[in-house]
Amino acid sequence: MSNNPLVSPERLDKFFSPKSVALVGATDKSGWSVATFTNLNMYNFPGDFYLVNPRGIDVHGTKSYKSLLDIPGDVDLVYLMVPTQVVLPIMEEVAKKGIKNVVILAAGFAEQGDEGKALEKRLLDFCNENDITMLGPNGLGFINAAKSLTPYGLPIPNPLLGGNVGLILQSGGLASMILAYAQARNVGLSVMMSMGNETQISATDVLRYMVEDPQTKVIAMFIESIRHTQDFLDAAEAALAAGKPIVALKVGRSEASARVANAHTGALVGDDAVVDTIFRQKGVIRVDSLEDLVNTAGLLASLDAPLPGKRFGFVTASGGACEIISDRSADEGLEIPDFSDETKAGLATIVPDFGAIQNPLDVTGYILVNPKMLADSLAVVQNDTGIDVIVMMSDLPKVSPPDPEPIYAQFAATAELLKQGPKPVIVLGGTSMDVTAFGREVATKANYPYVLGGIDHGVAALGGALRWADAYNGYQAKLKRGAAPAIEQLDVEGFAASRGITGRFTWAEHHAAAFLSQHGVPVVPQEVVASADDAVAAANRVGFPVVVKLAADDIEHKSDIGGVKLNLTTDDAVRQAYDDVVAAGHKAGGEVVGALVQPMRGAGLELLVGIVTDPAWGHVLAVGFGGVWVEILNDTFLRSLPVDREEILQALKGLRGAKLFEGYRGAEASDLDAIADAVLQVATLAQGLGSQLESLEINPLLVRGSSVEALDALITWTNPDAQPAAAHGH
Repeated sequence: MSNNPLVSPERLDKFFSPKSVALVGATDKSGWSVATFTNLNMYNFPGDFYLVNPRGIDVHGTKSYKSLLDIPGDVDLVYLMVPTQVVLPIMEEVAKKGIKNVVILAAGFAEQGDEGKALEKRLLDFCNENDITMLGPNGLGFINAAKSLTPYGLPIPNPLLGGNVGLILQSGGLASMILAYAQARNVGLSVMMSMGNETQISATDVLRYMVEDPQTKVIAMFIESIRHTQDFLDAAEAALAAGKPIVALKVGRSEASARVANAHTGALVGDDAVVDTIFRQKGVIRVDSLEDLVNTAGLLASLDAPLPGKRFGFVTASGGACEIISDRSADEGLEIPDFSDETKAGLATIVPDFGAIQNPLDVTGYILVNPKMLADSLAVVQNDTGIDVIVMMSDLPKVSPPDPEPIYAQFAATAELLKQGPKPVIVLGGTSMDVTAFGREVATKANYPYVLGGIDHGVAALGGALRWADAYNGYQAKLKRGAAPAIEQLDVEGFAASRGITGRFTWAEHHAAAFLSQHGVPVVPQEVVASADDAVAAANRVGFPVVVKLAADDIEHKSDIGGVKLNLTTDDAVRQAYDDVVAAGHKAGGEVVGALVQPMRGAGLELLVGIVTDPAWGHVLAVGFGGVWVEILNDTFLRSLPVDREEILQALKGLRGAKLFEGYRGAEASDLDAIADAVLQVATLAQGLGSQLESLEINPLLVRGSSVEALDALITWTNPDAQPAAAHGH
């Protein structure tokens, strides 16, 4: 986490809770000034706020002061709306008056090139030297709905709903859109932030604050970039430990070019794929739209506990809705089991004969004759032991009738029924239409639960809540397994010296395999030979049939140049193979050492196991089906290190082709425990190598029953000019 005390959760708690605010640069000519003044007035900020205008004239019909120094009382927060060139002079006044918190609206800093970057650096240094906490520049401010505090530079749609969802947004314009949609869907907020340039307060600082904020139950984020990755990882893990879900809309899905061009693994691991796996491991629920961001956060904020399982029972009054629900549930990983015989018998006494009693349940249009059918059916499904969560499809009313009391009573009775059952009931609306003022009134008076906005976004939110429950339960299980043992830092220099390796950026197979074998990774036996006669002798020692491969320090992919000969069964064949692979190496201009002789292995299941280094997140483990299938199937799981054995085992079972492990068309079943052990050893090795490791690839890792062996390997180091330096951790 950041060591700057100016952005600690304790300091940010004071930042978000000022008792007095000064708007500096207030003028009737500025839309920002008008909006901020109106927001503070409209939402009844309980403290004092002052206007500062260099002319000292009335602004917005209110007295102004020429300078901060002229304000008679204390000021806890300054909202600065002055041109860029006068920001620093005003900051001098901020320091003189002893003000500790500033929001800077002005743009024209780091986003404007070198001159702007220098100005922003001066601003940051000034704040750090004068004990000032600053949000921005180039940001719109924040909203603390729980405390009716709205120093925010764009109009806030009415009403401002207080609640338990915290919003952290790396966008100004989108902030207003998300705020409007949250209010339209009756999702209440604790604190909302428009981050700006994050010069001092970063999104991860606010995330850390919200994890500790008792008003915030769920954190929703719009993320353009994660600037402080380790801080983010620490905060996300703290959120998981605290049981606070994070829902994130992370933009920027396009992949950068592969970081490790000479390894298959690099081609399979893109920037966005790494973000995806980081989010999954840390329980961050990634969504694809602003609507899903708000709906998912709203749902999670409405739950008292993680969802108890993935078996859903749906009760609706529309056959078409049932069909959409079924399709979308399959997309999101929700299971819709058949109702039990007892449940079907109970429903048969409620649903008309022309209705189909199945899950999802359509109680039919007869609900217009008997409005209690939905609630009665729900009561029956509540007792089905094969269902974990119930979803009732219903909307809040839109328009108030002349006498709304019966509606209040009806919704209050339903709300009471939903609370009494033995399992959670979630209410799903048909479409994502706005909740009207009357709908909010009914929900408030009846204490009615949160209503998900629409089938499509609603089922997406259910999927997100389910994934968060899995992540939370997995985290708790990992805590019970205990901390991983300390990782030994490895002596690469000694190994390199023992083999005469100097200045090698990449170790080809004969070095890489030997290094892996020395550190506990199962590797097929091999001998390095320097003549055809030595190759024959080695072949007789390891046993026919054999493989002969080129050994050249600077040629990684030997088969591309004819440097691999397979299934050799005689001395003459081995002697010829040696001459051929060495000749191929010389023709390719390689630094030929000789050849490798290995026993030829029979058919088995081939996996790729790789490590790549993401410049932002560090070492990433990639495992998938390898050999010729690696780029065709693209069936790979990724995990950021560190990772434990159970996580690897579960990830292997989650591969699309996982049934291949069970044995296919007479093939021998694979020992998943043995595979997990080998992969864990590779991951542990990578941690021991630390930042000196750029990439490591085993392709293939051959699995035959309980036998697991690396048949080919490649290691690339981060220093291209010399052998690896001493490891210093990951």
